[in-house]
Amino acid sequence: MMNKVSNIDDLNSELFEHFQFKADKGQEPLRVDKFLMNRIENATRNKIQKAAKKGYILINDFSVKPSQKVKPYDYVRVMFSHPPYENLLEPENISLDVVFEDQDLIIVNKPPGIVVHPGHGNYSGTLLNGLIYHFQNLPNNEQGRPGLVHRIDKDTSGLLVVAKTESAMTDLAKQFFLKSTKRVYNALVWGVLKKKSGTIDKNLMRDSKNRLIMSVTNQPEIGKRAITHYKVVREFNYVSLIECKLETGRTHQIRAHMKHIGHPIFNDIRYGGDKILKGTVFNKYKQFVENCFKLLPRQALHAKTIGFIHPTTKKEMVFDSNLPTDLTNCIEKWKNYSNKV
Repeated sequence: MMNKVSNIDDLNSELFEHFQFKADKGQEPLRVDKFLMNRIENATRNKIQKAAKKGYILINDFSVKPSQKVKPYDYVRVMFSHPPYENLLEPENISLDVVFEDQDLIIVNKPPGIVVHPGHGNYSGTLLNGLIYHFQNLPNNEQGRPGLVHRIDKDTSGLLVVAKTESAMTDLAKQFFLKSTKRVYNALVWGVLKKKSGTIDKNLMRDSKNRLIMSVTNQPEIGKRAITHYKVVREFNYVSLIECKLETGRTHQIRAHMKHIGHPIFNDIRYGGDKILKGTVFNKYKQFVENCFKLLPRQALHAKTIGFIHPTTKKEMVFDSNLPTDLTNCIEKWKNYSNKV
């Protein structure tokens, strides 16, 4: 039996509504716990079921059991006992690799495995926790995140620009919005690309079955336009090192685009790159690839170059970074293997 919640304040005042979703028109009937698992990053089934047991999962303002089915156009909300990240953002003495700093901005080289800002499942130990420890009075962006002008994924390494003043925040945000910044990534992808260079111009939208990933849509009126220019740097028989230049900066853009053209990023769990997609059937090869996965336990993607116009001096600034050790070691391993084949 479902209970109507006429006023959200009827629930415990210490709860916080972290997430709300509206089911798509094509939503197939799906248990609400599975529906939320597909949409909330780092959420556990146990946590979601506990919330449902306490009456903290609502469908169309009714508290429901975890087995309740979500249908098209349903409005789904979930409350957890943890407050939003704004109330939990605490300074932490986290080591930062600062590439450049002046009175307006900071360039940080983010290592893999570090989340850029707090969110559900990652309330501490983020890059932002370290930034507010080392740099006081960083300006808030529109989401209330101090200094952040853009972000990169947790398991993607590389360069990030951080604003130190309100004017720098406004200027840099505008450059990213107008797509005038220079962003170059290196990625190790499965397979040998037929076209050694090209452009992927495909709209991206949240995947209808798994909201944690992005999918290409061929309907121009749906999703957001995403443009990736790529070229092959080197081939290693079954994988290739490529360079990607972003014309737009959509969530998971390179990861989704490379999957779409049949060349997922090596060891990208979300986009299917953590399986052996190219190569032989020999056990020795299988063991070799599994050793590469252990050597590089993340997607093989690095934000190598960032360029923009300085908000005060108006001079062009371009920063470049070396590939991190885990990625270079994996590439070297593939290089040695391909030389022997």
